[in-house]
Amino acid sequence: MKSRENTYLSFEEAKQKLEQFCVYQERCHTEITDKMYKLKINTALHDPIIVHLIENNFLNEERFACSFTRGKHRQNGWGRNRIKQELKFRDISNYNIEIALKEIETEYLKKFHSLAQKKWNNIESSSLEKKKNKWIGYLMRKGYESYLIFEFLKNIENQ
Repeated sequence: MKSRENTYLSFEEAKQKLEQFCVYQERCHTEITDKMYKLKINTALHDPIIVHLIENNFLNEERFACSFTRGKHRQNGWGRNRIKQELKFRDISNYNIEIALKEIETEYLKKFHSLAQKKWNNIESSSLEKKKNKWIGYLMRKGYESYLIFEFLKNIENQ
């Protein structure tokens, strides 16, 4: 039996593996590059493989950014700041980030208000000040804008 530890995959084998990798879920360029290193694909083949994936519509940064944004906002309740930070970490262009963030505009405030109200009701603390700090910290970590958080807090205090 031949050991594959020190051998590289052929172009066709690598192309097939990465096509399957992209079909499973949307991927960005950095994920593809990381996967190629993990599979020990010869670095000379990296660019031709990426070109092939783009030309055959397996790899599309805009589609990835939109899918990522929708998923993280709907499933994890992330705000714009957190989503933008994560997309930049994945080397997504500012243009694609802006397009992706426009996709969640209609549901953004509704999601924020429901998440903020739910968290406010669930926090049990000995003092109001501690409760506010926990609540603000939670929403900031989720990536919501401070002006939204403090506007909501002002509405709660006025009730």
